[in-house]
Amino acid sequence: GVFIALEGGEGAGKSTQATLLEQWLTVRGHTVLLTREPGGSAVGSSLRALLLDPATGAISPRTEVLVYSADRAEHVASVLDPALADGQVVITDRYVDSTLAYQGAGRAVDADDLEWISRWATGGLRPHLTVVLDIDPVDGLVRAGSEPDRIESEPLDFHQRVRAEFLRLAEGDPEHYVVVSASGTPDDIHAAIRRAVEPLLVGVTTR
Repeated sequence: GVFIALEGGEGAGKSTQATLLEQWLTVRGHTVLLTREPGGSAVGSSLRALLLDPATGAISPRTEVLVYSADRAEHVASVLDPALADGQVVITDRYVDSTLAYQGAGRAVDADDLEWISRWATGGLRPHLTVVLDIDPVDGLVRAGSEPDRIESEPLDFHQRVRAEFLRLAEGDPEHYVVVSASGTPDDIHAAIRRAVEPLLVGVTTR
């Protein structure tokens, strides 16, 4: 299979672009799984509510890392691995880089600890391509809406650190990342993503 992750800050349009990418790949004859983190598995749906509900309130950064990692471990085991083994094109709205950016840069959790626990939780599974949708947090938070969840409610400097970390990760591994400006029209952004994804599809069996 082919594994694609969409990453980026709040309001970057990941969900919209993931849906457009799924539609395009399906038209081309691919079997596609569209999923998300947190919440891409049956167990994960409960963990998502805990992590994002403002009523949860403040939790320690280490606890947050462990809950996200539990969601991810179940996601990989019950959703991602079976789909990839079946030869599907898997698109996930968020993956490991969100933990590195939000809990690492945002919460100042040690990067080495995050790398270790992420590798353990995923069994080393990494995307063939990670698309970082880049947006100024000032604009992104406006797009995100007037009823922010627990993470969206963090102060602006938190989201600025998150953005900087996504860009740093992409710059350090250009073979596996592409950065796409999220300030264009949805169609323009989708076209840029298609251009990045198309080389991965060479030789991939369709229906």
